[in-house]
Amino acid sequence: MTATLKPRLDRQHVLDLLGHMIRVRRFEDMCAELYTRERIRGFLHLYDGEEAIAAGVIPALAPEDRIVATYREHGHALVRGVPMTAVMAEMYGRAEGCSGGRGGSMHIFDAETNFYGGNAIVGGGLPLAGGLALADRMRGDAHVTACFFGEGAVAEGEFHETLNLAELWDLPVLFVCENNGYAMGSALARTQAETGIAAKAAAYGIEAERVDGMDVVAVEAATRRALARIRETGRPHFLECTTYRFRAHSMFDAQLYRDKDEVEAWKLKGPIVRFQGWLLENGLIHRADVDAIEARVAAEIEEAVAFAEAGTWEPVETLTRHVLGPQPEPPAPARPSGRMVETTYREAVKQAIRDAMHRDERVFLMGEDVGAYGGCYAVTKGLMDEFGPDRIRDTPLSESGFTGAGIGAAAAGMRPIVELMTVNFSLLALDQILNTAATIRHMSGGQFGVPLVIRMATGAGRQLAAQHSHSLEGWYAHIPGLKVLAPATLEDARGMLWTALQDPDPVLIFENVMLYNMAGRIDANAGPVDISKAAIRRAGKDVSLVTYGGSLRKTLEAAEALAQEGIEAEVIDLRSLRPLDEETILASLGKTRRAVIVDEGWRSGSLAAEIMARIMERGFWSLDGPVARVCSEEVPIPYPAHLEQASIPQVEKIVAAARAQMGR
Repeated sequence: MTATLKPRLDRQHVLDLLGHMIRVRRFEDMCAELYTRERIRGFLHLYDGEEAIAAGVIPALAPEDRIVATYREHGHALVRGVPMTAVMAEMYGRAEGCSGGRGGSMHIFDAETNFYGGNAIVGGGLPLAGGLALADRMRGDAHVTACFFGEGAVAEGEFHETLNLAELWDLPVLFVCENNGYAMGSALARTQAETGIAAKAAAYGIEAERVDGMDVVAVEAATRRALARIRETGRPHFLECTTYRFRAHSMFDAQLYRDKDEVEAWKLKGPIVRFQGWLLENGLIHRADVDAIEARVAAEIEEAVAFAEAGTWEPVETLTRHVLGPQPEPPAPARPSGRMVETTYREAVKQAIRDAMHRDERVFLMGEDVGAYGGCYAVTKGLMDEFGPDRIRDTPLSESGFTGAGIGAAAAGMRPIVELMTVNFSLLALDQILNTAATIRHMSGGQFGVPLVIRMATGAGRQLAAQHSHSLEGWYAHIPGLKVLAPATLEDARGMLWTALQDPDPVLIFENVMLYNMAGRIDANAGPVDISKAAIRRAGKDVSLVTYGGSLRKTLEAAEALAQEGIEAEVIDLRSLRPLDEETILASLGKTRRAVIVDEGWRSGSLAAEIMARIMERGFWSLDGPVARVCSEEVPIPYPAHLEQASIPQVEKIVAAARAQMGR
């Protein structure tokens, strides 16, 4: 078996290897020239000197295998088979580019070749690769995900979180570290206590190997061995490929951090010089063969430049295309059974998860303590016994790693539910949520989507002090590419999840901690609900009270108190914070001509401020007075109960604001 893993250095094969490297080098030489001519803009990171890695690894992969790359990914894309014309057009930002011009140099995507793109965030692609492999593992598909990254990523937490998950869950990932010695200007020896990167992978129990990344044959041989082991065992493998970039980190880089002599010394052992020289010296190829490759590549580059130059700009009229995918039709309302059952908010959420798991085998839940522990708020208690540890998947305390894995699994066709224990922990995964989940559809020109649901507990009221009492829903509602939900009723807690799982884009569901114990009666046949519309929870004619989530009950209580004073308040439950249902708000204002926004977020930069701005933009002439709001005080949430209650919206404050609107 070992012999079959060695590269066969017959004439055609060595010409292919050399051809890949020359093709990448000449393409990037042209890109550098085009950059100086201002035809390519933004950041441009070139692969000059590292071509042996892409040429040695990628042709050994199967077409069904996936690739996740970095911002220095043009060479990877070309070797994978993404047409040079499409890559060059993308560099120009033309509509004919492989990402529709939306991604540019750092975000080359191509669904046809299973190329899951470059990533501008150092280490950001690692969790995505882990999630793609997780989908394969759960489905039993014998594919491999190859993940390329530089040695700078080794300092990022996502590197360690993903390697731990890969080993823990036996994920079929080929990790390829392109160790070129410098993360931007940070030399490895100046930034890492342990400079042996393969040793870091081995510390997690992953089979790891260090290979000369300037030797294309050595890289290919190591790759073949690694792929054979992954396909045999289903376990990850790690290659550290030592290499060097001859050009600057990017075209903006003055390279003041390294000596010119150092660069020139490395160039003498560059992958093309080395391999081409060896082939010529040993008579495996002839000078005419090299000339033929150069001529063929030059013609291809000329064609690619002409294609990009002749390309078109996407019309401004389609600016918002690819922010969200094709929108599904709202679910048909469930037919009432006429039989009411007692339940709690907690139980309604659990039943929603159970129902989704039964209805779709692609659905699985993962998060910290969701399995054996039963969830921090006991929402998932008993589900692991029912569905097993593969589908109710306990994770390490690594929010970025497992959230990114959920994103990757969703991009590969699974339907993950990721539970982040509390909203403050979501900040540890914010990079993955903002920079990958919310943007991959846009950056890929609509080729890849992330049908992911992320659930998290939010809000104050349990004396958990400043670090566990945030209400950050409004922050997330600021991000294009996400949908943000806040179920405030038993029916929504039961019905929003399944609808969210049918959405082609990431949906965040915020469950207020003060609602879990809320009890009531719900129709036994309660099912999926529309997640795009606000709801009028109480009709009125004098003032509109607009709220969501944990503040709904307080607002309804305030409306009841106002009614005793002859003020009929209309209560709007937003339900969806992104997108906002402006029409329902404006229709209510058309009746009441007054509004108070109740929002548990901090006043400055709050969702309430956004709603007020939209009212002013579209409903100003309907108003009889300025819009008011009741928000949390501008303090971190205190621990003492009386101070905590004073810092968040309460019934008395809502009543007072509504009275003021009525001039009382």
